[in-house]
Amino acid sequence: MKVLLLGSGGREHALAWKMAQSSILEDLFIAPGNAGTRKHGQNVNLSPNDFEGIKTFVKEKNIDIIVVGPEDPLVNGIADFFENQEDVDVAVIGPKKEAALLEGSKDFAKEFMKRHNIPTAKYQTFTKDTIEDGYSFLESLKAPYVLKADGLAAGKGVLIIDNLSEAKRELKSMLADAKFGDASSRVVIEEFLDGIELSCFVITDGDSYKILPEAKDYKRIGEGDKGLNTGGMGAISPVPFASPTFLDKIENQIIIPTIKGLKNDGIEYNGFIFFGLINVKNEPYVIEYNCRLGDPETEVVLPRLKSDLLDLFEGVASKTLSERDVVFNDKSAATVMMVSGGYPEKYERGKQIYGLNEITDSIVFHAGTIADGPVVKTNGGRVLAVTSYGKNVEDALNKSYNSIQKISFEGAYYRKDIGFDVL
Repeated sequence: MKVLLLGSGGREHALAWKMAQSSILEDLFIAPGNAGTRKHGQNVNLSPNDFEGIKTFVKEKNIDIIVVGPEDPLVNGIADFFENQEDVDVAVIGPKKEAALLEGSKDFAKEFMKRHNIPTAKYQTFTKDTIEDGYSFLESLKAPYVLKADGLAAGKGVLIIDNLSEAKRELKSMLADAKFGDASSRVVIEEFLDGIELSCFVITDGDSYKILPEAKDYKRIGEGDKGLNTGGMGAISPVPFASPTFLDKIENQIIIPTIKGLKNDGIEYNGFIFFGLINVKNEPYVIEYNCRLGDPETEVVLPRLKSDLLDLFEGVASKTLSERDVVFNDKSAATVMMVSGGYPEKYERGKQIYGLNEITDSIVFHAGTIADGPVVKTNGGRVLAVTSYGKNVEDALNKSYNSIQKISFEGAYYRKDIGFDVL
């Protein structure tokens, strides 16, 4: 089977690493990939949003399956594009544009949950024309206040604010001053849910679904979960507080109603669904949906998957997913992100990375890296995800932290407290 994987981050390196283990893989191409993905296939200088360029490449290489890593191509309609091409026959693992609105529009997702009785926070949506109503709604809530840009804002469009006056100022900044551009032309204000977060994932062919291992990620740049939001500073799997009873609640109250709801609404869905959840007094609520795997959660979820990932993708493409098995590794996994100094604000690229060849106890997934001949350099804010197995989460974390001591680049930073809040 010939596969084209779209994306260039840690999630895509983990996907490439896992698919490279498949007995049914013939060729793997990654567009554009990074310094790590080249070990598992051939990197291709193509943008994930260049649909015409991708089509030309698919025809040239006789690609069977396109696996879409990031959200942008999905929200921009890559699955619809290829469905409408009469001269090319390729399966796209990822939902069509309408289904991708589950991630592309917070308001769409909230309306969907409301319609199908899926537990989530109380909310209302506002535009610049209804900004005064937004102020009134904020006044009706207790602090802290949650403001979400309706559209995609590169993970930065969610604000949690303790002060009412500041929340009103930020609402004006988002709606009237376009703080997040078109993404905040509408803003969802929602009730704050006090609990502990986790992520769950399914893969679906639209009819059946398979549940992947759950994970917990850490978004803030600073230890103690303080400071600015990031794309994610680390993750663990399994999640210690996610008991079998709690996981059953997630499946019955959230996963099944979501799959059924999409079908009842006439929305075709094919690929991954990420459920961003919060445990409030042992009841699960949905914070958000994503229409792809999370990052860095992918870097702990896929190492725990014993099943052939490409076989699962083939099951999605042929609508025979129900016939495939999903088996987990009983080991724990933990990943710690190494990031560029200054991230998530201004940071420099092009710093040489040392020590990668010394790592024997961990898997190093590349995120923001680039190859300069034999030298690997930094090329982004989140640079490396250092993932380890262990007999439990604590053991896995210790191995990742030991491995990090052997890796260095100028300005390197990582959190030293990943997972400690739940151990």
